[in-house]
Amino acid sequence: MTIDRIFFGYMALAGVAAGAILVAAPRAQDFFIKPYFWVLIAIVLFDVRVYLHGRSAPRTMLTMGARLLGFVTGILLMVTIPTLAGSPVRFF
Repeated sequence: MTIDRIFFGYMALAGVAAGAILVAAPRAQDFFIKPYFWVLIAIVLFDVRVYLHGRSAPRTMLTMGARLLGFVTGILLMVTIPTLAGSPVRFF
């Protein structure tokens, strides 16, 4: 399995987790770190882990396109889950 596929699964999980938190506790949107930053923090944590594990070897680093696709996936899931649940959440 490539690092990109692992990353996409990780970002899907991060998006589902953020969406579930917003459905279960709508007041979490008022936290000083806004929900869309939660997804960015997940990306940073993944990048740091990959960097520390692979020491920036060319085959182990994510491309910018993969990061962008993972970010979009996480945000879409984070927005879709509370919307389908009918939760009164503001994202921005």
